[in-house]
Amino acid sequence: MSVSTEGFQLRSGSRWLGEWVELLSSMRFAISLLTVICIASVIGTVVKQHEPANNYVNQFGPFWAEVFASASLFSVYSAWWFLLILAFLVISTSLCIARTTPKIFADFKVFKEGIREQSLKAFPHRAEAALSEPSEAAAHRIGQQLLGSGWRVRLQARETPSGEGWMVAAKAGAANKLGYIAAHSAIVLICVGGLLDGDLMVRAQMWFNGKEPFTGSGLIADVPPQHRLPSTNPTFRGNLLVTEGTTAGTAILAQPTGVLLQDLPFSVELQKFIVEYHENGMPKLFASDIVIHDHITGEQKPARVEVNHPAQHRGINIYQSSFDDGGSRVKLQARALTRPTRPFEVEGTIGGSTPLSNGDEELILEYTGLRIINVENFSSDRSLQSADVRRVDLRQAIESRLGAGNKTVTERVLRNVGPSITYKLRDAAGQAIEYHNYMLPIDIDGSRMFLLGLRETPSESFRYLRVPADENDSMDGFLRLRAALDNADMRAEAVRRYSIEAVEGGRPELAAALAVSAARALDLFAGAEPVDLPPGVTNGLGQSRLVGGLQAVSAFLEANVPPQERERASDVLIRILNGTLFELAQLSRQADGVPPLPRDEATQQFMTNSVMSLSDSFFYPAPMTFQLVDFDHVQASVFQVARAPGQNIVYLGCLLLTIGIFAMLYVRDRRLWVWITPGADGQSRATMALSSNRKTLEVDQEFDLLKSQLLKVNT
Repeated sequence: MSVSTEGFQLRSGSRWLGEWVELLSSMRFAISLLTVICIASVIGTVVKQHEPANNYVNQFGPFWAEVFASASLFSVYSAWWFLLILAFLVISTSLCIARTTPKIFADFKVFKEGIREQSLKAFPHRAEAALSEPSEAAAHRIGQQLLGSGWRVRLQARETPSGEGWMVAAKAGAANKLGYIAAHSAIVLICVGGLLDGDLMVRAQMWFNGKEPFTGSGLIADVPPQHRLPSTNPTFRGNLLVTEGTTAGTAILAQPTGVLLQDLPFSVELQKFIVEYHENGMPKLFASDIVIHDHITGEQKPARVEVNHPAQHRGINIYQSSFDDGGSRVKLQARALTRPTRPFEVEGTIGGSTPLSNGDEELILEYTGLRIINVENFSSDRSLQSADVRRVDLRQAIESRLGAGNKTVTERVLRNVGPSITYKLRDAAGQAIEYHNYMLPIDIDGSRMFLLGLRETPSESFRYLRVPADENDSMDGFLRLRAALDNADMRAEAVRRYSIEAVEGGRPELAAALAVSAARALDLFAGAEPVDLPPGVTNGLGQSRLVGGLQAVSAFLEANVPPQERERASDVLIRILNGTLFELAQLSRQADGVPPLPRDEATQQFMTNSVMSLSDSFFYPAPMTFQLVDFDHVQASVFQVARAPGQNIVYLGCLLLTIGIFAMLYVRDRRLWVWITPGADGQSRATMALSSNRKTLEVDQEFDLLKSQLLKVNT
């Protein structure tokens, strides 16, 4: 039996209704719906779902973000059109099954033993042979052999002009058609399970039960009932945030325009959140020790929730989704970067804020995140180095890509670099810049550096200012030098010392000329003498005036030195600048009662890094940076709680889909006919034909085997 792509044909009723019923029950319509669902699923996989609206605006722009939002592409799996297509797919596939199943089961009983001898000659697999036995005996022998090989057989006797002939009709592989039923039934079950476990029930309560998303703020206990779903809700999936030592019993269901609160029939108490790490600092275990407090019976049930090992209570699964900060207390020290300010300390809680005042400037310090473990990759990427085209090591290239799945061409060197703090500084207009500072210095290219990160929008990556650590592994040496750079008297004294020391023989006229050049270079670098760029020319930040840093020195040279002399002049000016900055560093240490820097390689490396950091500090948007000095870490677990009645239905559908696909791909539906006519002297003549739903080499081999076994024909 061949499966038709056409649908039900109504014998009565209007033509319009008949066409719609035929389309809805046709296989081509079901395949089209399945294709649309696959495309939508790809979109839902590529585009992050249920993200804040600002993230989509930053990623796609205002116009396309609005277009995609109107099409519900940011919540594909709960979109009305996706659920509607899913429902139509269930109906269409169910009608296809209802239309073809009776024909398939009826075909199980049909052996087609009434086929004519002339029809057998039209099959591609056919053979003829003379048998040395009567037709009836040959028919029974062949039938028994086929039964022994797993075929279903039916014999039919026919009268022929030469006597009684026999038709042996056999078939095998009927499970191939059962695979069709199983695969299509699996699609229905998976779609039904998806509808049950999806957002359909929640939307139904919003449509018919007066529920609406909550868009305000405040305590969960104060949220009105119209924003809450009852604990008897048959299906839901939400997030539950529980801080260590606290209890929570209301899950959050994210919606496109707000959130819904799902009351649970129990509360979850988080006793301890556990994180275990490998030696290289990578986490190997996330687990939560919880106590489930049943609201009905009062039972207290201890449990542990791990990744891929959920807990279950009253038909609700509790998964370890992620973890978050539970309100850690942090102590930060403000250190001046771009203007002289006394250091001071502030304390706060992650998620909270502290108002700051600096004269007329009002800022709000928002504590957004604390990470006590930061694992970074410190491997040297050899792929960035120049390749030697003369060297071809095929063995090494192959072996580097063989073996374990976690082995890469570039070996990773993972290292824990310690805690970090993330905060925002928000101005009076509400604009905020996010900062990410590491608590401890990090080894970078043989030097110890403090990393001070910043970004203007969440879609950007952090850009880091590298501040060199001094001999005490602190920022004090650099900040001391930065403050001295803003002091005109200290700059003048540093120039005087440098000019005296740099001129040999005490020649005052050379010392005076050198002092002028050194003062000009240091003032340019310190920003005391801004440099205007030519009209219409700006730097990478859109600025037409440069204030401080190596950029200002470079712009000055381009404006005042002929091109053929710039390289030599820049070398001289950089040496003068390095010398005056070294004297400035010595003066700053002397003013604070710190021993002077020795003239060694470590000091030279520190000064080289300081020059680059001082130059970059002029682009730092805040007058100060906040360094993490102490914290009291409080953790929280984010659980995903789900009541999924369609889960077992989906599992059954997956099992049927696997069985159906294997049956359709690997089970061949075959039919065999052997027509035996009587001959002279007690002999007979046989004509055999074989048909299969799939033309493969196995069919040719099987036919050759049947010829040799049944007809005694050697191949």
